[in-house]
Amino acid sequence: MLEFLQSIFDRPWKPVSRPVLAAWLIFYVWFLIYAFNAHGGYLFIDSANLIVHEGGHNLFYWFGPTLGLWGGTLLQWLVPFLLAVYFFTERQTSGFVFSLFFFFENWLYTATYMADARSQVLPLVTTGDPDFVEHDFFKIFSSLGVLDHDTQIAAVVRALGWCGMIGCVAWLALRMRVKDTQKTVPATFPRSRISLIERYPGKVGTTMPAPVSNTSEAPFHRKPDSAPDAAD
Repeated sequence: MLEFLQSIFDRPWKPVSRPVLAAWLIFYVWFLIYAFNAHGGYLFIDSANLIVHEGGHNLFYWFGPTLGLWGGTLLQWLVPFLLAVYFFTERQTSGFVFSLFFFFENWLYTATYMADARSQVLPLVTTGDPDFVEHDFFKIFSSLGVLDHDTQIAAVVRALGWCGMIGCVAWLALRMRVKDTQKTVPATFPRSRISLIERYPGKVGTTMPAPVSNTSEAPFHRKPDSAPDAAD
């Protein structure tokens, strides 16, 4: 298991172009401003969160009423988290950040629901009989004996959600900075051992020199001087 995890961490992230990273950063910054200005109100993405939440109740009720009660929040958090894990193993930057960002955004949605445990002013949605609709966190906090601390718990969950979303954006910005740094570092290449003559045969200035024959020249035999004439 440790070797498998190490192999994942050793693999590089798949490349993403700078314009794509910049576009995602603009979107996330805009969403943070949008969520901040909502002051804990309903966000457009919460419509998808609500569908997954209600589906979680129906799914986990097969495992008993307690898991059925918790199942809405469990599935609502599990879906983006498991997607983030998948994209992390595939080293896909955009999918990983998107899934993890909206995993933490779900905490804002859950915090709003938690803070409503005692007041119960939010409209409730159910896939069953509307006459038997019940507030999840009123029952959960009542069973845990912390109903009087619903707003404090919600504040902690909301703060963690904000920290997670901001952390995702900061990590993505860091990825862009690393990408820029890699571009500024000049690439070094090993010097070639191939001579210019061999690389560019026949070009001007790189003509192969005429081969020197190893054949020994014929030995030079000196003609012997003729004997001097005898004196008369």
